Amino acid sequence: MKRTGGRRARVMAVVASVALAGSLASACGEETAGRLQTAGDIAGLPVTHFESGLKPDAPAPDVTARGATSSEEDRLALAAIADVSDYWEQQLPEHFGLRFDPVKALLSYDPSEPEIEVCGATTADAAMNAFYCPPEDLVAWDRGMLLPLLRERFGPMAIVTVLGHEFGHAIQYRLGEKAGVDESTSTIVKEQQADCFTGSYFRWMAEGRSTYFTVSTSEGLNQVLASLFFIRDEAGQSAQERGAHGTAFDRTYAFQLGFEKGATECAGINQENVDARITEQPFDPSDQGGDVSITADTVSLLQESLDLAFSGAGVEAPEIVDDGGECADGTSTPPASYCPADNTVSIDLATLSEIGQPVDREAEFQGAESDGGLGDFAAFAEIASRYVQGIQKGVGASLEGPNAGLRTSCLVGAWAGAISRPGNGNTLLLSPGDLDEAIAELLQPRSLLAADVTGHRVANGFARVESLRLGYFEGSKACTTNYA
Repeated sequence: MKRTGGRRARVMAVVASVALAGSLASACGEETAGRLQTAGDIAGLPVTHFESGLKPDAPAPDVTARGATSSEEDRLALAAIADVSDYWEQQLPEHFGLRFDPVKALLSYDPSEPEIEVCGATTADAAMNAFYCPPEDLVAWDRGMLLPLLRERFGPMAIVTVLGHEFGHAIQYRLGEKAGVDESTSTIVKEQQADCFTGSYFRWMAEGRSTYFTVSTSEGLNQVLASLFFIRDEAGQSAQERGAHGTAFDRTYAFQLGFEKGATECAGINQENVDARITEQPFDPSDQGGDVSITADTVSLLQESLDLAFSGAGVEAPEIVDDGGECADGTSTPPASYCPADNTVSIDLATLSEIGQPVDREAEFQGAESDGGLGDFAAFAEIASRYVQGIQKGVGASLEGPNAGLRTSCLVGAWAGAISRPGNGNTLLLSPGDLDEAIAELLQPRSLLAADVTGHRVANGFARVESLRLGYFEGSKACTTNYA
């Protein structure tokens, strides 16, 4: 986030009312254990919990790749290619009137081994990468560094995600004008389409139609979202740059679009609709890297921002107090807790300051423990998630259960949307990368952003991320409508 000049923030009033009925359950006087809850469905599919990955009875894939080994990474990659080929063999004739032609070549490489020339470069230049090469109609992947890191960090579905994405580029070139893709199409449009095609493929898999893989709509899709977060662009990159793939916020949007609406919707992604919603933007000179320290002073600015944003609710705003992050009389969710008894948000400023440290991207790519935090907006959003509990209590909304958790994330998204627009005198404004910091927080095991007042969070990251995005783009009214 960044601070603008002037003490007072004039944030748009994003909440006219939160017209929800319900009652606040009695306080338990204990710290929550962060229990998972199930919310509704996932784009019409039931919420499922099981180990995702290659089916035990999956056949040996009838595909070969140059350089492929007997490693688990290559086994998953080849099965993914066979599987996504099955998907498009069905989809292209059914929805686009085209015959599916398999890609001409596959390449598995280790960048530490002798160089192989491919697509005008060498495999040494393509470390930590997977790509589609149009002139050679080739899909290639780094089995030495990238795939092992993905599998270790996020599980087998991360590998399937990456290969599904690269195959999506091969499909773009087969569709041609049916996908609006030619030599002049920007990189960001191509990447958004490929992420969307990946989502449509995973929907097919989640429906049980895959011969090779099974994916749960909770933990399995969480692996996918975590891997998309990992391969996001650096904060401050411009969507207009050649090679731009999008922020995690943008990439998860495209994936979820494909999962919910299918491949034909993905083919309709173009420059106009990408420009209307893309959040990737460069830093401006006032951003100073996009991070502010989490201090008593900046928390005071946060209080002002939230008070103004939710002034339309017509209720007494909670007061944010630094007194340890726990409630003296009620359930606690440290490092930030909403305390209904005295309508305060108790915070542990020292812990939140650690969470607010900048993300260590180098550690992320090395697969090491990060010395950094999740970023300033992740810390502010945790506080905001407890603040909106007080707003919901004030209007009589239920504070417990899955819908309460998703409504909370949605309202935080509505606040983020309000402070994303410069020129209205806001003291706190979003900076590039802030929304990705919110995504990082949402994917944490003990996330508060989509948790109810007791800290119980919705099990599926898909629903959590979607609720934040809904509030960001559509405002608080959508939170009321969708999570009543």
